[in-house]
Amino acid sequence: MCVSGGQRGEAMIATIEGEDGMQAAVALAGNKGYLELRRERERPVVVALNRAHVTCTACTLRELCMGDGLDADALSEIDELIANRARLHKGDTLFRTGDRFTSLYAIRSGSCKTISLGGDGHDQVAGYHMSGEIIGVDGIGNDRHEGQAVALEDTEVCVLPFHRLEAYGRKNVRFQHNLHRLLSREIARQAKVVLVLGTMLAERRLAVFLLDRGNRYHARGYSSCEFVLRMTREEIGSYLGLKLETVSRLFSRFQRDGLVQVQGRVVKLLDRPSLKRLTETAE
Repeated sequence: MCVSGGQRGEAMIATIEGEDGMQAAVALAGNKGYLELRRERERPVVVALNRAHVTCTACTLRELCMGDGLDADALSEIDELIANRARLHKGDTLFRTGDRFTSLYAIRSGSCKTISLGGDGHDQVAGYHMSGEIIGVDGIGNDRHEGQAVALEDTEVCVLPFHRLEAYGRKNVRFQHNLHRLLSREIARQAKVVLVLGTMLAERRLAVFLLDRGNRYHARGYSSCEFVLRMTREEIGSYLGLKLETVSRLFSRFQRDGLVQVQGRVVKLLDRPSLKRLTETAE
């Protein structure tokens, strides 16, 4: 059964300020120097907004993020942890490979892809991330980001300086649990990708991908059966380890078999049970 939900909260953003914020702004602006960045602050990559209007208490995604189960006082303290909120336009880069790790990023609206350098020297899509999810965890290990994050659409993120998260986690056990849970989800998601790429045939990979998208949209109050694929066919192929031609052929076959309906980037899952059985088919 498909489950539909209303649109989530209104997009809200605050100006990037302070040392952590300036580092994030530099990442957004590419390799421009500090003075050049200051001259271009009018560009709508980061948009000013009254900070009081954007709070964890009012955020409809808090149950998916770090605010789950926390009282109003704790949520107010989390608001103080957030260095800034940044808006990216489609194609903007949040951080690049080799950038110094300072913060995690909670996606408030929109979506991002993460990219890593493959063994053959070519970029590979390593992850697809939606609202309520945390990105940037790749930098925790050695204080440098090992991949690049790019907005797939207009996207807002909360910038969370990691040293502040660690300090507050020692103070609030529930918050620490929520943070560990989010990091664990990301590790589990990456392990699932490795399983898909290493053990599944092409049709199973695409079926798993489509069902996973539907489930994640459902968790956010949207339809589990009809959604927009923000990644291109080529990006999906890169993510699943398939050629563009294979992805296009599989979409056509799934549509011919009555499993899905595809109109541009809008995909409707017509037969979720059959797609599910396809993912369980023995090799």
